[in-house]
Amino acid sequence: MGEQISDGGRETAKAAKTAAAGGSASAKKAAPARKTPARKTPAKKATAQKATAQKATAKKPAAKKAAPARGPAAKQASARKAAAAKSSAALKKAPAPRKQVVAPKKATASVPAAPAKTVAAHPQGESRTALVRRARRINRELAEVYPYAHPELDFENPFQLVVATVLSAQTTDLRVNQTTPALFAKYPTPEDLAAADPEEVEEILRPTGFFRAKTKSVIGLSKALVEQFGGEVPGRLEDLVKLPGVGRKTAFVVLGNAFGRPGITVDTHFQRLVRRWKWTDETDPDKIEAAVGALFPKSDWTDLSHHVIWHGRRICHARKPACGACPIAPLCPAYGEGETDPEKAEKLLKYEKAGRPGQRLMPPQAYLDAGGRAAPPLGAG
Repeated sequence: MGEQISDGGRETAKAAKTAAAGGSASAKKAAPARKTPARKTPAKKATAQKATAQKATAKKPAAKKAAPARGPAAKQASARKAAAAKSSAALKKAPAPRKQVVAPKKATASVPAAPAKTVAAHPQGESRTALVRRARRINRELAEVYPYAHPELDFENPFQLVVATVLSAQTTDLRVNQTTPALFAKYPTPEDLAAADPEEVEEILRPTGFFRAKTKSVIGLSKALVEQFGGEVPGRLEDLVKLPGVGRKTAFVVLGNAFGRPGITVDTHFQRLVRRWKWTDETDPDKIEAAVGALFPKSDWTDLSHHVIWHGRRICHARKPACGACPIAPLCPAYGEGETDPEKAEKLLKYEKAGRPGQRLMPPQAYLDAGGRAAPPLGAG
């Protein structure tokens, strides 16, 4: 009986151990399931936040490393934008040369000459600015030498001046001044000369040369003045050039000296001197007028014409200029073409003070005060 109880007790103990072992094993297996709610504790939350922060900081360097990769793309984009801007700017600027090509054509059509092309090319490489300064200095020097410069045709009104200027073609002002007193004494008005007998007029104008053609011109312009302008000389260029025998040169003489309106008189003396001084290389009178006019203010044109013409008649002659007596020799590119010895050059001077007579029979008082003399009448010498 005792052995049976003992055996039973042993079996009971074994069963208890087995149950205890099974309970511990089941407890161990159930432990992982209990860990999930344990993560929600504050300590574990802090740990999770630190891990999240570490992951975020780990991502930032990656972003920084990615930035350089975006740099070349941005540069390429900016380069493309700059190229597009340049191309658009080039397209916008492309029409500009076309305008520059068209403008000179319009200027050439409206203006009889191209002053910029005429005066820009100087044999010695003179710039346009230097040319303008030299040209204006020459005019100032001549103004001091000829302060009394004036038109050298005798006249008392615009009608007499336009007739005398027409008669001065192919002859001297002196010869015209010696001829016109008899003409104006017999035909003082446009109406009188328009009704004159051509043969009588020819006889009076014979000393001026080409008297038949000149007779036809002065009678024709007198008729035009009577029929178209009421016997008065018009004060506009476009009207004056419509008169028979009147061109731009004659018109500017009349406008500048009878009406006080600026104009350049391009006669043979003027043409010769402006080419010698390298103001222009043009030979056409209209182009010379445009080229020289571009170098000076319009207000200087009339006096400039007087200064140049006076200098051409007295010192800067066509065949043998008096270079040794020239007041503007340092400014003249053609110095040395004439006589350079001062004593010999002085003997070449004509029509200038020192008792020498001028071209006019009735010169202004300023010329007489400067030592000039009136020209002798026709037949007196």
